[in-house]
Amino acid sequence: MVRTSQSVRVLGPSDVTAALAVVARDPVANVFADYRTRITQLDPRWLGGEMWGYHEGDELVSLCHVGANLVPVAASAAACEAFAERATRNSPRSSTIVGPRDAVEVLWAGLEDSWPRPRELRWDQPHLVTTRAADIACDQQVRRTTREEAAVLYPACVAMYTEEVGVSPEVDGGRDLYRARVNQLVGRGWSFSRIEDGRVLFKAEVACASPSACQIQGVYVDPELRGQGLAAAGMATVVATCLREIAPAVSLYVNAHNTAARAAYARAGFEQTDTFSTIMF
Repeated sequence: MVRTSQSVRVLGPSDVTAALAVVARDPVANVFADYRTRITQLDPRWLGGEMWGYHEGDELVSLCHVGANLVPVAASAAACEAFAERATRNSPRSSTIVGPRDAVEVLWAGLEDSWPRPRELRWDQPHLVTTRAADIACDQQVRRTTREEAAVLYPACVAMYTEEVGVSPEVDGGRDLYRARVNQLVGRGWSFSRIEDGRVLFKAEVACASPSACQIQGVYVDPELRGQGLAAAGMATVVATCLREIAPAVSLYVNAHNTAARAAYARAGFEQTDTFSTIMF
């Protein structure tokens, strides 16, 4: 029997321990939810959205982060159906749905008749993980971006985002928010780059981190320098630093058709552990 939204409720600070137990079933794949749970303690004031919990009896068994990103966590088909049923009764608030492909497929099957038409559906995104330093040489010129370099880094971040997502992060008044996000990552020591003479040759950021893993985003190489091995060597440096100073596992996900990026990540030691999907609005 398919459960309804009655099995779903909004979680709060008193649910943090139970939520982290759900996340811990696969802490690397669930690093985003792990990070958001820890940093906000599921307080809506800091979450900027909601965390939904799906229960079987009195046990919390699945989660769904509901904000700019709709992210199912350890979500069975029944949980996804319940999350989708609840989401159809709310105005769409997410610009993306992202997570393990099986869960995203069930969510979208329940939402596609009531939510806006997607701008893009990316069903095949290998989820990659490494827990060891790369066998190739690191790029010794890749290092943490300094606050003084943030202004130089910012245009490369905009270029990467626009190329990857298909829309500039600065549209609809998003410039200040996106610049603040870039500066925040720089300030945390989560931004890595190789900058020469005011030119960003390579860059990447840690998007989120937990005691178990961190997730890389925004990998970018200057278009005129692609195909020269900068991505692989740069990622080797990022991985080595992350493993040493941030988390014991490093993850990311990439579009299956991006063969050049996948080859660079493989050289940097990444291996596929799952398949993610992203639906973009």
